[in-house]
Amino acid sequence: MRCEIVAVGTELLLGQIVDTNSSWMGEQLALAGIDSHFQVKVGDNQRRIADTLRHALSRSDAVILCGGLGPTQDDITREAIAEVMGVALVRDPAMGERIRRGFEARGRRFTENNLRQADCPVGASFIPQMPGTAPGLVCPVGERVIYAVPGVPFEMREMMEGTVLPDLQRRAGVSAVIRSRVLKSWGESESRLAELLAERIEALDRAGNPTIAFQASGIEGLKIRITAKAESEAEAQALIAGEEAKVRAIVGDAIFGADAQTMESTVLDLLRARGLSLAVAESVTGGLIGARLTAVPGASDVFRGAVVSYASEVKFGVLGVPEGPVVSTDAAKAMALGVRERLGADIGIATTGVAGPAEQEGHPPGTVFLGLAHGDQVEALRVRLPGDRRRVREYAVISVLNLLRLRISGSARSPELR
Repeated sequence: MRCEIVAVGTELLLGQIVDTNSSWMGEQLALAGIDSHFQVKVGDNQRRIADTLRHALSRSDAVILCGGLGPTQDDITREAIAEVMGVALVRDPAMGERIRRGFEARGRRFTENNLRQADCPVGASFIPQMPGTAPGLVCPVGERVIYAVPGVPFEMREMMEGTVLPDLQRRAGVSAVIRSRVLKSWGESESRLAELLAERIEALDRAGNPTIAFQASGIEGLKIRITAKAESEAEAQALIAGEEAKVRAIVGDAIFGADAQTMESTVLDLLRARGLSLAVAESVTGGLIGARLTAVPGASDVFRGAVVSYASEVKFGVLGVPEGPVVSTDAAKAMALGVRERLGADIGIATTGVAGPAEQEGHPPGTVFLGLAHGDQVEALRVRLPGDRRRVREYAVISVLNLLRLRISGSARSPELR
């Protein structure tokens, strides 16, 4: 069974929106045991969408068409599918009423053009899952099939998981279970991780199952993906659990989380488990730490707040930093102490540095000082972070949170990014 992905939208071709949907769908197809050899983008033009569909069906058994299911004039996915199927579009009254009720339930104004979303090619059926107002479609074309799903990510994902992937597996006769677990690390380079795990990877290559792969994910760290294939869910999970234990033993506490865990959620969990509160002083990161922490539900249990002391005068007047250089270990220490005291927290962390593009106080771009005050321990760490201004600031966030993680967990590891 080969499945092709076609993303619809002129905005994708113009680079106005990054097509993350196709990458997610490709990953899910692989985990479901479905081959996917092609991913295509096409603009909002019925003839070109229809031509793309015909070409996709000539080389693949199934096509997932993502986008163009809305109510506006440029949403023409339904029309293109009907053209390829050689059938008419018929409005489904029950679906029209469901769409109307959906608008009313959300307190949104319903307009008649929304009923276009209730149009269905003859012979096709609606996907049962409908988290938004746009229904998806399952459209048989001879022995092949077209799935149409919305471009809104959460709507697409629910339909993929609820209908598309199970239907593809049924059609393909896939009985094996493929599962993955993603371990997230920070503090080791990709080459260093590969070196540490070289013997393990060689052993798995010989055995063939499970497998290990690496993925660099920027501010989310370096990911180690363990994938296993088995006849049942329990067998697959057992294979993954056994391999995960081996990987963790080799890599150690550079691994900070797994799957949906983030550095900030891990840190908040550690603080909560130890009954500790946190305050943050930000200069170079300009509020990014506070934003990432407060994006985690329940952060208020332990996070007291943040002071964005971007100007030197704010560091001196609000946080009590002694006048002098503000890009230094002393300034980072004073910021951490000052914010801990001002906000009444158990721990204070701080960032100050040079994001670029020009050097500051004799320090080149990428020079960042991370401060931490916990009990009688006050320290500052100087790191050199790669990339442009945006990436330096984002790397500074995960670096200072990693420093905090290591210290409150009692690790002796150096938190420097290597």
